[in-house]
Amino acid sequence: MHIDGVFSGGGIKGLALIGAYEVLEEKGFTFERVAGTSAGSIVAAFVAAKYTGKEIAGMLEQLNLSTLLDERKLLIPFPFAKWLFLYWRLGLYKGIALEKWLEEKLADKGIRTFSDLPKDSLRVIASDITNGVMLVLPDDLPKYGIDPASFSVAKAIRMSCSLPFFFEPVALGTKQNKSIIVDGGVLSNFPMWLFDKENVKKIRPVIGIRLSHKQSEHPKHMIKNAFHLFGAMFETMKDAHDSRYISRKHEKNIIFIPSEGVMSTEFTLTKEKQGEIIQFGRDYAKKFLRTWTY
Repeated sequence: MHIDGVFSGGGIKGLALIGAYEVLEEKGFTFERVAGTSAGSIVAAFVAAKYTGKEIAGMLEQLNLSTLLDERKLLIPFPFAKWLFLYWRLGLYKGIALEKWLEEKLADKGIRTFSDLPKDSLRVIASDITNGVMLVLPDDLPKYGIDPASFSVAKAIRMSCSLPFFFEPVALGTKQNKSIIVDGGVLSNFPMWLFDKENVKKIRPVIGIRLSHKQSEHPKHMIKNAFHLFGAMFETMKDAHDSRYISRKHEKNIIFIPSEGVMSTEFTLTKEKQGEIIQFGRDYAKKFLRTWTY
């Protein structure tokens, strides 16, 4: 069956998306169009590039995730120097290593710019915090005077993955008219609305894979200190737009994968733990397919 797919953000927890994709692929589902945010944009790009689930899992097996954390070289010999970089560069890690890895893997399938992909086959979400707007890439690039056909897919994915204060944001536009772009999850962590709107006739079934509980089963935030407060505020902020959109009607087409116990930025996970998270995605996809009908 031909379907469209949406992959949510979730940092390292996005490994579960790979497991779910593997199961859908094994059951004969073929993705015609895909969309994603942050970690979901990485999986969506690989799917659009025609990587199989097993190939994606194999790439991750060979990759030392910590090599994607490219700190700037410290010229100031004291422990708090890296926090100065956070202040001035707005992120602990450059994000260049992630972009280069994506470039290499996409190039292996002949994908460099959006012109190498079928039209509308891939869309990812980023956040323009200079202008306070959501970006749908590549659709919105002409607003910045950029030809979507010539824009790097790896660059777009890096923009979608620029978790605030963790990876440095990406500058888009000219020096005279520069916009600062950060993680798409700030404004829409699960862009199922791109393919499934009340006033738009769907071309084909849409299946979403979301790294969270169903809204009705979501555990309450326990707020006992300022750190809990910040975490709850950020999670509420990034999910508010999508949760308002998702109704019971849409829930039946979403594979919900609860993901407690792992931090989004835990790049030091052992290969065993990574495998467990991928298997978690497989298990929830199989459970979903046992009852899903279209």
